[in-house]
Amino acid sequence: MTVKLLLTLVIVFGASSCSKKSSSKSGSTATGWKINDKKGGFQFNSKFKKQETSPGMVFVEGGTFTMGKVQDDVMHDWNNTPNQQHVQSFFMDETEVTNKMYMEYLDWVKNVFSPDEENYKNIYQGACPDTLVWRNRLGYTETMTNNYLRHPAYADYPVVGVNWIQAVEFSKWRTQRVNESILEKAGYLKKDAKITDVKAESSFDTETYLNAPSKTFGGDEKIVLRGKKGSLSKPQSGKDAKQPKNVYAQRSSGLLPPEYRLPSEAEWEYAAAADVGQREYNIYKGQKKYPWSGSYTRSSKRQVKGDQLANFKQGKGDYGGIAGWSDDGADITQIVKYYPPNDFGLYDMAGNVAEWVADVYRPIVDDEVSDFNYFRGNQYMKNKLGDDGKVEIVTSDNIKYDTLPNGRIIARNVPGQIVQIPVDEKETYLRQNFSTSDNRNYRDGDKQSSRNFDFGSTDEGTKIKDDKRMYDSPKHNVTTDSLGNMIRKYDKSNKRTTLVNDDVRVYKGGSWKDRAYWLDPAQRRYFPQDMATDYIGFRCAMSKVGPKTDKKKKPRN
Repeated sequence: MTVKLLLTLVIVFGASSCSKKSSSKSGSTATGWKINDKKGGFQFNSKFKKQETSPGMVFVEGGTFTMGKVQDDVMHDWNNTPNQQHVQSFFMDETEVTNKMYMEYLDWVKNVFSPDEENYKNIYQGACPDTLVWRNRLGYTETMTNNYLRHPAYADYPVVGVNWIQAVEFSKWRTQRVNESILEKAGYLKKDAKITDVKAESSFDTETYLNAPSKTFGGDEKIVLRGKKGSLSKPQSGKDAKQPKNVYAQRSSGLLPPEYRLPSEAEWEYAAAADVGQREYNIYKGQKKYPWSGSYTRSSKRQVKGDQLANFKQGKGDYGGIAGWSDDGADITQIVKYYPPNDFGLYDMAGNVAEWVADVYRPIVDDEVSDFNYFRGNQYMKNKLGDDGKVEIVTSDNIKYDTLPNGRIIARNVPGQIVQIPVDEKETYLRQNFSTSDNRNYRDGDKQSSRNFDFGSTDEGTKIKDDKRMYDSPKHNVTTDSLGNMIRKYDKSNKRTTLVNDDVRVYKGGSWKDRAYWLDPAQRRYFPQDMATDYIGFRCAMSKVGPKTDKKKKPRN
């Protein structure tokens, strides 16, 4: 009797589990309708497993850490206030962007937007790094000026002479080229079109493809292919291509990763510190001074004992040590991956070159407002719609160029992209989370944060005059006359109180020109976003979609 009962229970349980399994695969839990029916209806990529690691990147699992906690503060700057922050998981470049990587970008821009054409010449010129950053009034450095960017000997050295704006544009370009390759491999774009068919008025842009795929590559249907309705994989060919209701790849297809971008200051500092290497249960066993364990810049490992762990300036006139046995193996920058990685597998998070991050600089991190993915610099934009209600695409006739305060001209957008405009009241009305498009000055630069704020006075809420604002920075201006000649107006006022404004960005990490003091991941400095140096480079980051980690939890022992 007992055996019969057990058999009955097994059969019933097996049947119920099978029915659940089959129903979850074939029908919607909301309506019971069949999902991914070839006849039509709701299509969903049920085969998606996880986000693939994009080229050149490593995974950084997010977590909680103390941001802004430095071991030494000899400068006594009102600049680093320790505060608890949580960072979501993301991906980050294993190394700094190298000369070879940036040269690939320049080669693409030069081939597509020929500098010989008057309408496009400023696109290529605006993308080129400033190689004159190597020049020194009292030093012979013409070798680096002429060779550092383009000579093969420096191919795997970090690129320098790139300002913050150029770093952002490189990140955008990288997004398009990676996504273009993904769609080509999946069969949504004609093979090798990215090389053989690309032109100034016929190129690929991710947002254009997702919002108006028929306008990608100038609307060439021979390049932008379509798949059969109900198929989230490769497009159909032959007889199937004649079937009606064809579709393009969409964001819901799960093929395209998030965009490449500059890391936020919080992300960069979290990734550089890599405190996970000294975790004990749910606490850190101490604060690292550098991206590696210990309080010294030399290795304590037996095989390489005494070797420097980063490329930095040892002392006055000492950039690498005595000839024959160098302290750090470099006098200027060094080839990437020369020094050991940190516990996240990231190279050169201290030394070599300092790195741009996305944030606008302010002396204080406002953790009272945000302790989750902290970032200052949000400027919310939206796609511009034309008179026909469809997105407006940039063409050779409506490219926008920005003239920077130093006179350099940089393209704001290029043909093939969607025209972007700031969000307006339609998006901000009765919202509590944001009220304007530009949020760089949120809780900063208003009356309460001005140096003349008088709490409880009768004129609270009135607009502050420019000469009373906290950030009274120089206001240089560049204009052109009727003949196109550039007129530079340099602000010579000696009454300016600061260099801080909305166009200065944070850069992190020490460089080959810095003392060990700046190797601490929590140290922070700022520089104008339109200027470049011979010691600031950058690396890209990418957000992770889905779970915090794809690894299953397992017992500690």
